[in-house]
Amino acid sequence: MKPNEIIHQSTRLRIMAALNVMEPKSWLEFTRLRALAQATDGNLGAHLETLAQAGYVAIDKQFVGKKPQTRVRATSAGRRAFAMHVAYLRVLLDEPVSAHQER
Repeated sequence: MKPNEIIHQSTRLRIMAALNVMEPKSWLEFTRLRALAQATDGNLGAHLETLAQAGYVAIDKQFVGKKPQTRVRATSAGRRAFAMHVAYLRVLLDEPVSAHQER
């Protein structure tokens, strides 16, 4: 089992964790996700673009009144990839310490 190199990066891992606790097909506003991911606008935007290119998130941009609103949700593929990465991390964490020492 291998880590998912796209999700493994710490900010993208926080993004996917935040999106995966939500109901499928539910959208999270960019500003709320920014706070949860502890990222700046530009940093979050760049990581979301990487996740979108991988097919892991869907991004919806619209105007509410005259204000732009960006919403994000995890796709089915993104949820599967996140679940597999979490499984990888659990296996890694459950290994005895001796398995990590050089022989």
